[in-house]
Amino acid sequence: MSFREDGAAALDWAARYLERVGDYPVLAQVEPGEIRARLPASPPETGEPFADVLRDLDEILLPGITHWQSPRFFAYFSVSASEPGILAELLAATLNSVAFLWRTSPASTELESLTLDWTAQLLGLPQGWHGHIEDTASTSTLAALAAARETTGRNVVVCSEHAHSSVDKAARLLGLELRKVAGDGEYRLRAEELDLADVAAVVATVGTTSTASVDPVPAIADACAEAGAWLHVDAAYAGSAWVCPELRWSQRGVERADSLVVNAHKWLFTPMDCSLLWSSRPDDLRRAFSLVPEYLRTSDEADSLSDYGPALGRRFRSLKLWAVLRCYGRDGLQARIREAVRLAELFEGWVRDEPGWEVCAPRHFSLVCFRREASDDENEQIVERVNRSGELFLSHTRLDDRYVLRLAIGNERTGEEDVRRAWAALRQA
Repeated sequence: MSFREDGAAALDWAARYLERVGDYPVLAQVEPGEIRARLPASPPETGEPFADVLRDLDEILLPGITHWQSPRFFAYFSVSASEPGILAELLAATLNSVAFLWRTSPASTELESLTLDWTAQLLGLPQGWHGHIEDTASTSTLAALAAARETTGRNVVVCSEHAHSSVDKAARLLGLELRKVAGDGEYRLRAEELDLADVAAVVATVGTTSTASVDPVPAIADACAEAGAWLHVDAAYAGSAWVCPELRWSQRGVERADSLVVNAHKWLFTPMDCSLLWSSRPDDLRRAFSLVPEYLRTSDEADSLSDYGPALGRRFRSLKLWAVLRCYGRDGLQARIREAVRLAELFEGWVRDEPGWEVCAPRHFSLVCFRREASDDENEQIVERVNRSGELFLSHTRLDDRYVLRLAIGNERTGEEDVRRAWAALRQA
């Protein structure tokens, strides 16, 4: 078959998958090693038709897929790759740009800058911040803390006990001492306990992983300014919600950050991976990362985005975000985010009104933390039963030393009926 015919077959497969994804068990119903055991141990000696790849995708790989695109995927932070983003990902792979210098891909470099500016406007961020794309928030946080270490000459990073584990990993990779501050009754960093005399950076979180709590960024910014510490704001999940004016209460103080990360692949409907890193101090980022050997020297008077982060080679990630912003617009993004918040509020009400169940943390955005009024073992068994049923997929956390269930809504295909089915399955379990 030709590229056009194979391409049409692949696109048809993708369209049919999205149409039927809600019919699959959300969590893969296989055992470790089962998928590999069904595949040849050695590569083929001669080429095979692409149709055979699609056949094995259906028959062998699909049973081992946990369906992040499912409308009843409620674990971690629910995501969705939208159709415009999927198509743009195909186009980016076709162009196969490698944008380590401006001249190696002027369109990729300049579109990335423009798209970050567009997104900053949609989210209500300050004008003039420098933005670029990394793969994930883990890399964005690593870049921010490396710049903080370079700028301050200090070796300590501070965060809440509820901060994402990527802060721990970045500190380990950079050889930084990590100090964690206890959270308050709503799982927010206690700013009054900050002592930043020797601190390079503080990581404040807007939308923590466990509870979507919001650290007191204004107070943290005050402490950082007094001590000369770098303020990095992790809004990987919740930052996308700022496209809705009524949710910008959580943005207070962020305008004083030295760096900010928001993941477009979490709640801006862009395919994985696309992490947006802005900084009000781009020269400091550049000093931390710019390294230009002779073979990369050019006469171009243009920025290379590889000077602002750890990676040299860069994919054309901005194309998929640009496509999503153009095809959805501000109104489309707002409608989808508001619907997710509405559905989470609805689910929270059902839990609150049902005898024997309790809400375990204030609901922010589209995450509900709850549990059965029973032992940890019983709650863990509930999660295991509903996940193994294939009806939905949930994850958990631990709050105040109790096992707590998390239901996160963010997939654009999730409707009220999907949330009702999840609640029914939980009550039955």
